[in-house]
Amino acid sequence: MPAVFAANVAGKVLGKLGSAAFQEICLVWGVQDEFHKLKQVLMAIKAVLVDAEEQQMRNQELTLWLEKFKDACYQVEDLLDEFEIEALRRQVLELGNTGRKVRNLFSTSNPLAFRFRMGRKVRKTNEMLDDIAASKSKFRLHETHEVKSVLHRERETYSFVKASNVIGRDEDKENIIKFLMNTTDGEDIPVLPIVGIGGIGKTALAQLVFHDERVQMHFDLNIWVCVTEDFDVKQLMIKIIKSATGMKCKDMNKEELHKVLLNCLNGNRCLIVLDDVWNEDNKKWIELKDLLASGDEGSKIIVTTRSSNVAIITGSAPQYDLKNLSYGNSLSLFLKLAFRNGEEKQYKNLVRIGEEIVPKCKGVALALKTLGQTAFKLPNSLGHLHTLMVTSEERKASSESLIPTCISKSKHLRVLDFVESSFEQLPNNIRYLKHLRYLSIAGNENIKKIPNFIWNLQSLQALNLGLCKGIEELPKDISLVSLPQGLKHLTSLETLAIASCEKLDLCMGPEVEGMEDALPAWFQHLVSLERLVIRDCPKLPSLPEGMQHLTALKQLEIIECPALSQRCMEGTGED
Repeated sequence: MPAVFAANVAGKVLGKLGSAAFQEICLVWGVQDEFHKLKQVLMAIKAVLVDAEEQQMRNQELTLWLEKFKDACYQVEDLLDEFEIEALRRQVLELGNTGRKVRNLFSTSNPLAFRFRMGRKVRKTNEMLDDIAASKSKFRLHETHEVKSVLHRERETYSFVKASNVIGRDEDKENIIKFLMNTTDGEDIPVLPIVGIGGIGKTALAQLVFHDERVQMHFDLNIWVCVTEDFDVKQLMIKIIKSATGMKCKDMNKEELHKVLLNCLNGNRCLIVLDDVWNEDNKKWIELKDLLASGDEGSKIIVTTRSSNVAIITGSAPQYDLKNLSYGNSLSLFLKLAFRNGEEKQYKNLVRIGEEIVPKCKGVALALKTLGQTAFKLPNSLGHLHTLMVTSEERKASSESLIPTCISKSKHLRVLDFVESSFEQLPNNIRYLKHLRYLSIAGNENIKKIPNFIWNLQSLQALNLGLCKGIEELPKDISLVSLPQGLKHLTSLETLAIASCEKLDLCMGPEVEGMEDALPAWFQHLVSLERLVIRDCPKLPSLPEGMQHLTALKQLEIIECPALSQRCMEGTGED
């Protein structure tokens, strides 16, 4: 669904472009005209995304166009982010004019050079979007302004399946073939609904059955029809005739279609598979079923559907509920798609990662296939990757090679999560991730030093060092006895947790001189702070002056701080 993703990113970008804060940024840098043009082009393309989503299944070139637009939207988002980062840098400079360290940190940045460089980027981005907008005309797309998820619309299946890629469905296959082989008396054609959630493997099971030699020999005519959302009886008649005979009859009316259909089915024992049925209109179903009843005795219908209501309407036999794959079958399918034959024996650490991933797929075949074909291959283009999470099982081999490579290709990362990794030092190229908001190395017991380049990450909002028991050296100005002076400049900080700090001395300079063991007054400058957690600080007697300035604060937790808790007790405490 590239159009849905593209629409989401485009909507986010348009929202940012329309914000008052960004309008001010545009005025400061003199790029309001360029961004106004960019906004107009984005809106024009976004307006045709619904139609593009519906047509892309029939047009591979349109799918590529959608992917190109989605990538462009990410590029625009990263461009806007650079302007916001520069605005934040200027704000920090203004706050830190008295601190030489802060001035030195940003002294290499030249406002004129930034304006020139970013102006050129904006122009190139506009040119790229103009090209995308111009090429949309050849697809003859219609405008609409509401993008909806269309998970099943226009999904087209066919009967072919590579049997070796279907794992864990042998018993289900035999049960359904047994139903097909049973002879039944009666006027109605027997219908078996196969029911299960999306991606569980209903279509794959029906395909296996459809091509089984016993089934092929038992039936005179095997017909496969992909139904999807639009249950139009006339269109289904056309599809059935085409599947049975190859005959195209789009120009025929219903009467003519009926005669052709009778000729196709009459005297033949037929198997008809109606794949992906969504219709819950009983009248439409009865009309189609009556048309299909002209097949010879022993004819059968299989319906695949996600809906139990559909199964109740269509089924003459009890519905066949398709269960999730077992863990063993799930792992076999995942490894088969992730590795070539026998290759998994060479990569035991990657197999362990697979063993960790597979349970999260909950036995859904489509999820396993998607991850298996892609959850160990590094994409060629990571330029607009925003989140990189490294699991605990990747260990030292990955941290020494794969992770630095990913980071070097992903300069716009917002989230970097190394939870429970085992490397001994942070990759050096993290210092260049100026977009980074969240960095976690929680649970790493091998790392001994947090480098000073952490201060270069000017967009950083959260640094998680929890359970890093081996740390011996923290960056300058950070220590288990004081908080850094530079914390006052993190005006975008949203969450701050202070825990298990029995020796914490918060008397940090002239601003709080004479206040023993208290939160410093500069806390009032953290105007973006949404959550403050103070835990296990027994000597902390009070909250700082100016707490009323923290207008964004939504959650305050005070845990195991007896003196402070008493002051903040509702109804009786001084605060």
